[in-house]
Formats: sequence, C-alpha cells, structure tokens
Amino acid sequence: MRAQIKIWHASFGELTAHTKDLSDGGVFVEHPYMARLQPGDEVQGQVQGMPFAAPVLRMTVQRIVAGEGAGMQFLDED
Repeated sequence: MRAQIKIWHASFGELTAHTKDLSDGGVFVEHPYMARLQPGDEVQGQVQGMPFAAPVLRMTVQRIVAGEGAGMQFLDED
C-alpha cells in the first residue's frame, strides 16, 4: 500500500514521505533523508490522508537503502 506518511526524528525534524511494503509488522518509508538514520534509531510516524486522524506510531529502523529510504519495524505500545 502506498500512502503519505509524516515522519519525525531529531536529525531532520519532520518530513513527509511515502510508504512502500506496508504490513502488520512494519513499513518501508521512501525518502532520501531516511538514509541519515541508522539501524536501531527510533522515529515517530503518522499516515496522512486518512478519513480519520491516524495514530502516531513509534518505529525502529531495521535497514537503510541509500538514496531510497528505510525499512521500519512498528514498536508495541505498552
């Protein structure tokens, strides 16, 4: 599923990117700035354009693809 997603991280602030390969466990986020992150970094993300306010999710970076984006795993909320 391809959707707009807003991502927050201290290294770049806030950016709007696109999702790719969205699943129950995680998502690949397409944006060149995502290559500034390292595996293990935590970000927050919120899908945009939904007919309701989507939740802000915590995610951790699993892998980086230079120039393309980052694969993220959703973190469980306790």
